[in-house]
Amino acid sequence: MSRFQHDQSRRAFLRRTGQLALAGTAAPFLTTLSAIGDAAAATATDYKALVCVYLAGGNDYANTVVPYDQASYNAYWAARANIGLQRDALANTLLTPRTGLDGGRQYALAPTMGGLASLFADGKAAVVLNLGTLVQPTTKAQYQQNSVKLPPKLFSHNDQTSYFQASSPEGATSGWGGRMGDLFMSGNGASTLTCVNTSGNAVFLAGKQAVQYAVGTGGPVALLNNAKSLYGSSTAATTLRTLMTAQSTQMFANEHARVSKRALDTYATLSSALGAAPASGFPLFPSNNSLADQLRMVARMITASQTLGIRRQVFFVSIGGFDMHDLLMAQHPTLIGKVSDAMKAFYDTTVAMGVAQQVTSFTASDFGRTLQSNDDGSDHGWGSHHFVMGGAVAGQRFYGRAPVVGNNTADDVGQGRLLPAVSVDQYAATLASWFGVGAGDMRTVLPNIGNYDSSTWNLGFV
Repeated sequence: MSRFQHDQSRRAFLRRTGQLALAGTAAPFLTTLSAIGDAAAATATDYKALVCVYLAGGNDYANTVVPYDQASYNAYWAARANIGLQRDALANTLLTPRTGLDGGRQYALAPTMGGLASLFADGKAAVVLNLGTLVQPTTKAQYQQNSVKLPPKLFSHNDQTSYFQASSPEGATSGWGGRMGDLFMSGNGASTLTCVNTSGNAVFLAGKQAVQYAVGTGGPVALLNNAKSLYGSSTAATTLRTLMTAQSTQMFANEHARVSKRALDTYATLSSALGAAPASGFPLFPSNNSLADQLRMVARMITASQTLGIRRQVFFVSIGGFDMHDLLMAQHPTLIGKVSDAMKAFYDTTVAMGVAQQVTSFTASDFGRTLQSNDDGSDHGWGSHHFVMGGAVAGQRFYGRAPVVGNNTADDVGQGRLLPAVSVDQYAATLASWFGVGAGDMRTVLPNIGNYDSSTWNLGFV
């Protein structure tokens, strides 16, 4: 085999390993054995982190960012009187932006979202209105006439999750978070820790070279459970590790040994670094909140970044349960309240750490939901409202355009499903620009961004 063929085979193996990491049951093993390539196109001298907060299942936009001006609220209530929030309960979470919306439009957050409401008021959080998956700018007439490309399999959980995270339907092998990681990983002392997932696995963090590293809420996932003995024998455990990491004349075995050694070394390095940032040192996070537990882990890793020589990191955290076809009023207030509490605690922690300006968090979800109720829930939709949070965020503002509330409006494609006015690509490009991705690399990270006028790539929220 020639050197060129060997290199090509090796790279193909790495790519397939990343693809296999998307397969669910193999994820903890494969993501811990992060096989990192050696190409990167950007450098950085400071530290920055992006944190994707994923609301799995499709968050109900209308009971999260709620129409408050009287005319819009009346239309909201007419569509969902049985699952709507009472207007007088929204007064404490009314959002007062620096610049008012056209037509006197107003929004309030769900009553359980006091944390994010206070961050908005303090200028540390912003709301992006009617954001969703698109291939190119699309009008309602174009949608109805099917005259432009649309994201495939709209309203499908799997495909729209993938399209939001990767600009490609289910089966995608890289996401825009991972592709950003590709550009910066060579500048990180511990390149394996460029893309970090605290919730298992997500295509969002898979790159062409970068492969996400999985950690639990208590720290890195140990290969072989970090066992010191095997069948009661320390010699057997040592022998197994030697076999796993020994070089071989066989390409597959040699590659397996290389990534096994990297996994063992990374575990030891990260565990040591995190030892200086124990969970007990991060007291602001609420208990009984799985998202808060994940964000505490992110905060600990950010604290360890200087020790590890890391300058750019992309994190993914998630919380499920948002596919509420039923029991919306019984479950959604508590769930979205946990999101708000966890994000507020995380921001306050970055302030205490002195890195608030260097950490930007943002929400994402499969899709929004219908404005029209289906009895005591809502069905799969399209556009939704999202939050961006951090010290660098130009907050206390709305970005995008407030959609007309109701059915059969210019912004509605059926049952109050919003036709997105802002694309995920524009949202991602704004975040990528802050992160340090140059205009010349933007199409590599976001293959559809060229379908938008370059003057609209940066929405200005950070």
